[in-house]
Amino acid sequence: MRLRHRMLVVGTAWAALVPALAPAALAEPGAGDVRAGARAGDTTSPAEKKRVDRVPAPKPAWYKCYGYAECATVRLPLDYDDPKGATTEIAVLRVRARNAEKRIGSLFLNPGGPGGQGTAIAYQAPDFLGEDVLDRFDIVGFDPRGIGFSSNVACFRSTRDQTLAMAGMDVAFPLGAKQEAAYVKSAKALGKGCSTTGKKLAGAMSSAEAARDMDVLRRAVGDEKLSYLGFSYGTAIGQYYANMFPDRVRAVAVDGVIDPVSWVGTRKTAGRILDDRLRSADGAYKALREILVRCGKAGKKKCEFAAYGDPVKNFEVLAKRLKAGPVDVDGDKVTYADFIGAALGMLYDPSGYEIIDAMATDLWKATSPASTAAQAAEARRALAARIAQRRAEVRRQKEAAQKVSAKDFPYDNSFDAFSGVTCTDGLHPKKAGAWPALTAASDRRAPYFGRAWGWGSVQCAGDAWTVRDEDAYTGPFNRRTSAPVLFVGNYYDPATNYKEAVSSSKMLPNSRLLSSDSWGHTAYGTSDCVTKAVEGYLVRVALPPAGKVCVGDVQPFAKNPETVLETRGPADASAMATQVSAAGNGSKLPPVAVRVPASVLLGTR
Repeated sequence: MRLRHRMLVVGTAWAALVPALAPAALAEPGAGDVRAGARAGDTTSPAEKKRVDRVPAPKPAWYKCYGYAECATVRLPLDYDDPKGATTEIAVLRVRARNAEKRIGSLFLNPGGPGGQGTAIAYQAPDFLGEDVLDRFDIVGFDPRGIGFSSNVACFRSTRDQTLAMAGMDVAFPLGAKQEAAYVKSAKALGKGCSTTGKKLAGAMSSAEAARDMDVLRRAVGDEKLSYLGFSYGTAIGQYYANMFPDRVRAVAVDGVIDPVSWVGTRKTAGRILDDRLRSADGAYKALREILVRCGKAGKKKCEFAAYGDPVKNFEVLAKRLKAGPVDVDGDKVTYADFIGAALGMLYDPSGYEIIDAMATDLWKATSPASTAAQAAEARRALAARIAQRRAEVRRQKEAAQKVSAKDFPYDNSFDAFSGVTCTDGLHPKKAGAWPALTAASDRRAPYFGRAWGWGSVQCAGDAWTVRDEDAYTGPFNRRTSAPVLFVGNYYDPATNYKEAVSSSKMLPNSRLLSSDSWGHTAYGTSDCVTKAVEGYLVRVALPPAGKVCVGDVQPFAKNPETVLETRGPADASAMATQVSAAGNGSKLPPVAVRVPASVLLGTR
């Protein structure tokens, strides 16, 4: 099996929103093809029917683009309560089914984020989806409103204003009173900018609006019911759709699951920061600790960091050294936040343990009193090379994705877009000034990563973010769908905690949970078992057996000689910078968009 090494889409931070539900454990339907004889489900509410069904299905003016795809833009209501009022432009891309005679319909994809581009992941689908899926579905992706090639949200009047206002956020995460104060100041400026300058679109970017847009687009491509595959935050969009339009579901598969009640929040949890509900930090710590434990068991022949003693204890020692002061690497200062951010970034990849081993070893040599001058110098050279390589990759991605403006330097709206969804969807603490204490508590619960994840939602604080979407969906999230929903959860996911997949699947009747002992963010492509199960479900609506647990094809320090890792681009505009063949090579690792601070990887600043 060939795996492609995922590059990370640098977006930013975390999110939350609404009502308390008591998720009861419900009996799962049997395995097999469930299209016939399924129990009648719930129906779309009269309010949602009125909103979306009175909007005429647009007729996309498709044109050939990027070599093998088709592109179009359509205009949809900015406010579905006013269908004849203001509109927003939505970009759509599709790759036609390769076997027209066996075509089932359209499969909508979303890579997550919030802020990931559906157009990009659809364009890249021939690189990771299986042959049967590519043969039988038109692969469709749209950029959610405010994002990518769709109408863009902009929370500042100019690139200059944005750069000056957000200067305090140019760290992986803040540490210490001075950095925390600067971060809070910039985050409040962002929240206020989105609530004023960017208000028109920022206040209409909730996940519910994405679900409504997708329902109209479903009609536009001629499908009676929705087939959907969503990753990471894209699992929230899938669950919103399943609950808002439960009788319009053909097949919804969600991988790397966010529990929508955690995402939305409740009155009881409204005072908690988003990640204290989602517990991404806990998942990241679980994965890192397990890697370090396995490193120790594997020994120095397979894991170099084990040569210096217990990797779990020595990682903590290394973290303390970097907290005491940064390491100078060829003029760059590598801080504690850089180190933890880089480790988090590497946990997203099934083979990231190799880089964690190398990075920790080099930093250990560079900081250890026991190292000779030659050893320390060699380690610094290795770190400098890694930083230079990563900077070149980030620069290439940004240059490919830039939209050139005739009157200003390119405006990067990735954090605006992330926040437009995250802050509008959910409930958040009232005061941005509370974040230092709240994230410190998170870090005690989930060492290293509590701050890294917790700071991502500070701009959503009540004294910063004031714009709301009056039509944001607040539940229920336990509707019975017309066809079963497939949830996929990965034990060692560093971004979407496996527990969220468990709770979500229990909450939604007529659903099935597929678990996997896999590494990295999301499971599709990391395990042949998962991949076949997901593709079988999408094509035949056939569920895997209840209680099924798959195993990841890559396991830390137990290399499979048949596994080949290759570099892959992210699910953003840079994916379309060059045209590639639509061969359908079955590489099986989707380019998932991730919620990680822009400077989270070592050397991105």
